[in-house]
Amino acid sequence: MNRVWDWAIAVGVTVVLLVTALSDQDTTVNPFGYVVLVAGGLALAAHRRAPLTVLAVTAVCALGYQAMGFTVPAVAYLVAVYAAVRAGHRIVAVAGSVLMIVALPLVLFASANASSVSDAFAQSRDALQLAWLIAAGAAGEALRQAERRADEAERTREETARRRADEERLHIARELHDSLTHQISVIKVQAEVAVHLATKRGEAVPESLLAIREAGREATRELRATLEALRDDDTNPPHGLDRIPDLVERAQAAGLDATLTVEGRRHDLPAAVDRTAYRIVQESLTNIARHAAAKTASVRIDHRPDALTIQVEDDGKATPGTTPIPGVGLLGMRERVTALGGRLDAGPKDTGGFSVRAELPVERS
Repeated sequence: MNRVWDWAIAVGVTVVLLVTALSDQDTTVNPFGYVVLVAGGLALAAHRRAPLTVLAVTAVCALGYQAMGFTVPAVAYLVAVYAAVRAGHRIVAVAGSVLMIVALPLVLFASANASSVSDAFAQSRDALQLAWLIAAGAAGEALRQAERRADEAERTREETARRRADEERLHIARELHDSLTHQISVIKVQAEVAVHLATKRGEAVPESLLAIREAGREATRELRATLEALRDDDTNPPHGLDRIPDLVERAQAAGLDATLTVEGRRHDLPAAVDRTAYRIVQESLTNIARHAAAKTASVRIDHRPDALTIQVEDDGKATPGTTPIPGVGLLGMRERVTALGGRLDAGPKDTGGFSVRAELPVERS
């Protein structure tokens, strides 16, 4: 849309210059001046991408068609001054304008289009009014300041929202810790003591008591993981792909034959993608260790030009054709991947075992 608008400005200014030149019937001009005039106007199409280049081109063209006898105001140059100041090149725009004010009467006098020095200054004043230059520069600076304030306000809003989210997350973590940790710890300890006493007396341990003990252990692990995630406020560098080898080593230390394969050329990744990749591998290996009864596991990281692919597979007890029951970990992975616009596939393999495959899109700058 910006490009269309830029071309509309360039064509509009060019039409104004041509109409002004054609309406001057009393002056004999060099026909080649029309080419220079049109070139100066159409150069404005690039004022957003190359403001300094456009400033120089419009200045040269304005001097050129004035030297060829055209008494046309330097409208294109004024627009270029506005664009340069808006882009933040105030000093260059001021210096260029001073040179134009000095050069224009000299060019008119040297080309014999002015009968005297005073006439040359009068014609240059008509072509490039100082008030027009000041107005163009002031307009560019005003818009630049307005855009800067808008950007600053947007950053402030984002920082405020992020800070409030961090505070709310930490508040939730404290509430969970205060309200649940103690109770779950009591349940877990009481169940452990009851199982220990029953075993010591030689009594059969009820299945319900063993289930309570295991549920207490699982709840403790899940709560600890949840609190760690909530307290991850980015004050410390977040875990990413660099820490995945540590996850594989810990899985190996726990008795799992785990391997890591990395393919493709690694590029800089957005922090959210890097962190999500780590969490997917972490959760997948944790699920394998807890539930899969697997002997081997493989982690494959594939760096592609436009995506990062993570695949974690095991040879556990999952059988083909069964539908996995989505737990908190799997739901969390899916939410993370979906939030980044990616795709997550998780389920039993045809050859047995379980597979988690995530594809995260990566935008290249």
